[in-house]
Amino acid sequence: MTYALALAVGYLLGSIPFGLLLTRAAGGPDIRAIGSGNIGATNVLRTGRKGLAATTLLCDALKGTAAVLLTAHYATPDAALVAGFGAFLGHLFPVWLKFKGGKGVAVYIGVLIGLYWPGALIFCTIWIAVAALSRYSSLAALVASALIPLALWGLGQASAAALFLLLSALLWVMHRANIARLLNGSEGKIGVSPDPGL
Repeated sequence: MTYALALAVGYLLGSIPFGLLLTRAAGGPDIRAIGSGNIGATNVLRTGRKGLAATTLLCDALKGTAAVLLTAHYATPDAALVAGFGAFLGHLFPVWLKFKGGKGVAVYIGVLIGLYWPGALIFCTIWIAVAALSRYSSLAALVASALIPLALWGLGQASAAALFLLLSALLWVMHRANIARLLNGSEGKIGVSPDPGL
C-alpha cells in the first residue's frame, strides 16, 4: 500500500506540465503545436523565451526532487525510489495530456538530486563535457544517462543504480528520434538550430 501511494504521489507530481502551464501563463503559444510537440524546456525554448525555458527546466527537475524527498520524509527510502520512478513516468506520460509529455532529462536529474545529489553532479559534468565536444545536447544526455547507473553502482548506491538503469532505458526510448537523427547526421547542434534533446 505504501509503495502504491508513493507511485501515485510521484506520478501526480511528475505529470504537472510546467512547460505548457508557464508558456500559457506568459501568453505564449501552445507548445504542443510547435517544434517537437513535447512539453519540456527545449521545446519551450522554441518560443524564443530563454527565461521561460530555464524556469521550465528548473520546475521539471524540482518536481522529481520533491517527489523523492517528500516520500523519503513520510515513508521509507525504498518508497522514495518508487516515487522517483512515478515522477519520471508522470512526466513522460501525463494523464492530463493524453499521455504525451516530455523526454525526461530534467526530471531524471531532479530524481537523482533527491536520491543521491553527487550523482546529479556527475551527470551534469558528463553532459557538459560531451555537449562541449560534440555540440549535441541529446547526445550529451544519452551518454550521461548511460554512465550514471555504472557510477551509482561504483559509489555503493545499488538500489539507485537499479532504478536509474530503468530510467535510462526509458530515456533512450524517448530519444529514439534523436538517435536516428544523430546516426544520419541531421540532429541540430547547440547554437546552430534547436535541438529537441530534453
